[in-house]
Amino acid sequence: MSDNDERSLFLQEVADVKPIRHDRISPQPGTAGASEAQLARRHAATHGTSDELDLLSLDPAPALDPHAIVGFKRDGVQEGVYKKLRLGKYVLQGSLDLRRHSVPEARRALVDFLRDCERRDIRCLLILHGRGEGPAQSAPSLEGAKRGRLKSQISAWLPCLPSVMAAHSAQPHHGGSGALYVLLRKSEQKKAQNRERHQQRLG
Repeated sequence: MSDNDERSLFLQEVADVKPIRHDRISPQPGTAGASEAQLARRHAATHGTSDELDLLSLDPAPALDPHAIVGFKRDGVQEGVYKKLRLGKYVLQGSLDLRRHSVPEARRALVDFLRDCERRDIRCLLILHGRGEGPAQSAPSLEGAKRGRLKSQISAWLPCLPSVMAAHSAQPHHGGSGALYVLLRKSEQKKAQNRERHQQRLG
C-alpha cells in the first residue's frame, strides 16, 4: 500500500476518535518528589531508548512572543482536518500540564506522555505550556528562564517528533496561546486494522 493510501486511511479515521473516561493520563506511581537522576534511571528501565529525547534539543529555541499563535501540520494532513484541530472541534482525549516544569523536565514528560498516548491509541491532546509572562506564570525551578522560554521550546520540539502530525495554539477556553492542540498519528495496530477493513471492503 502506498504512503498516499495510508494517509488517506488515516484522514478517514481522524473523526472516529473516542473520548477516554478521564481527560488526563495518570502519572506513573512513585514519581512524586523523585530526583532528576532517579527519573532518568526509571525512564531508561521503562523505555530502554532515548531516541525521541535525542531529537529534542535543550539549546534555547527561537524566542516566541508569549501571546503568539503558533501551529504546523505535516504534508498529507488535509486543510479540513487542520482547521478542525485549530478550532478545537476534536474530542480532547488527554492533556499534559507542563507549566510548572523546567525545560529538561518538560522534555522528558512530553516524550513519555506522547509515547503513552500513542501506545493507547489516543489521538488528540492538549499540551499546557503557559505563556511565561512573569513570576505569576513561572515556576521557582525555572532559574534564569527567559520570557516565553517553555512555550518556545515546546513549539520547536513538536515538529521534531514523528508521532506528531499537527499542532496549533488552543482556543481561549482551552488555554489560548498558553496551550497547544496536538494531533498524533495512528498506532501501528490501528493502521493494520484499517488496512484489513479496507481490504475486506475491496474483496
